[in-house]
Amino acid sequence: MRKRSSRVRAVVAVVAATVLGAGGCDTVGGDPPGSGGSQARAKPSPTPVWDRSPDSVAAVGDSITRGFDACAVLSDCPEVSWATGSSAKVDSLAVRLLGAAGAAEHSWNYAVTGSRMADLPAQLGRAAARRPQLVTVMVGANDACRSTVSGMTPIADFRADFEDSLRALREELPRTQVYVASVPNLKRLWSQGRSNPLGRQIWRLGLCPSMLGDADALDAAATARRDTVQRRVEAYNRVLEEVCVKDTRCRFDGNAVYDYRFDTGQLSHWDWFHPSTDGQARLAEIAYRTVTAREP
Repeated sequence: MRKRSSRVRAVVAVVAATVLGAGGCDTVGGDPPGSGGSQARAKPSPTPVWDRSPDSVAAVGDSITRGFDACAVLSDCPEVSWATGSSAKVDSLAVRLLGAAGAAEHSWNYAVTGSRMADLPAQLGRAAARRPQLVTVMVGANDACRSTVSGMTPIADFRADFEDSLRALREELPRTQVYVASVPNLKRLWSQGRSNPLGRQIWRLGLCPSMLGDADALDAAATARRDTVQRRVEAYNRVLEEVCVKDTRCRFDGNAVYDYRFDTGQLSHWDWFHPSTDGQARLAEIAYRTVTAREP
């Protein structure tokens, strides 16, 4: 009996030690060192830097964002703007994000027809006064659309102006998000529109002479001129991407606008160069897809 009692006490001691060890009991109490504890296991995931549902939108840029020539010849038509327009035919980015009523109250269009990258700081300054959660940027076509090839904005200047613009915005609004659209493929727009007699007449008024001038000319000099403009557009898009990627609250469209194959249905029937109402709707789709994507 004494031997049996000794064995029982030994077993009880071993079991007790095992239970205490498994429970992680120590002299302080709670979880063992290095375990992280229940608080570590319940730690919430960090808030994403990019908000896919901003509640206000301000647009800056050039004639495309103003809806130029989409409704009438040589006229702005901001109601069909891809960024902030109210037209149901376009379903603009602002309407998709905020709803029609929300867009009417919390979206603003500061784009100006004819603007270049050098004009962006002033436009962003006006937009910043509204303290929007999202700013859309589409600019660069007019930097390439000059009277001569030599008059195009130098790439270094284009970069410096864009960097200065984002830097100034960050000083004023450190948490505002920026969507940057690529510069359209100007050579493709020339190719699509040059077959239309009315479009060529409008082009002769001085619309993007570096690309559209002598629209019917296919000689070596004209081809070289257009290729030079096209390479400059591609360089501008590289700048937009390189500068934007350094800012965690900036998203470039990945050249989606540049790559989009606008056909005659998406071009203005007055100048066969700017987006039509349908073309504006396609730009809105690209922007919404980029802004609401889980990853840039």
